[in-house]
This record gives sequence, C-alpha cells and structure tokens, in this order.
Amino acid sequence: MASGFGYNGSRGRCFQFWQEFNKCYANADFPQQCLSERDDYLECLHHTKEYARITRIKAEELKQAELRLKAKKSSSAAAESNLPRLNIIDTAQQPVETKA
Repeated sequence: MASGFGYNGSRGRCFQFWQEFNKCYANADFPQQCLSERDDYLECLHHTKEYARITRIKAEELKQAELRLKAKKSSSAAAESNLPRLNIIDTAQQPVETKA
C-alpha cells in the first residue's frame, strides 16, 4: 500500500516502488519523466504484465497440445487405414531373387 504499512504492520510489498516514484515525481520538471517508475509501481500493485504473460504462455501451451493431438489422430488414422486390407499395398514382402 502507498501508506507504507503492509498487512502485518511491516512495509508493504510495493512501498519501495512508491518511494522511487514519489521521489522522481517531486524532482521532475514534467510528469512524463517518471513513466517508468509509475509503471513499476502499478505493476507491483496489479501485476497486469505478469498476468498477460501467463495468459499468452497458457494459450501457446494449449495451441501446441491441440496440434500434437491432431498429429496423433492423423498418424493413427493412417495406421488404421484399409489400404493393406484392400490389397492396394502389399504388406507381405516377396523374396528377392538373385541370379548367380
């Protein structure tokens, strides 16, 4: 919290970021000079960038799992096809004759 007190009476987890932002803001000629400190403080409070990153990682994991499942289905479909049973593909190897 910006007050400096955490839940247990000690310093809050974002108090140091608040102090840095407050010091920058007090010494800055323009508030735009302290955007990075402000972003650090707000990220500490709300974790928006962290949550966005976790969401992107989870979406990519789900996408890759779906691709693996599709590949597995297509390979199993090819393995269970009727081509060998229709004698289109000869499954029995014929002996190779050699001339001596």
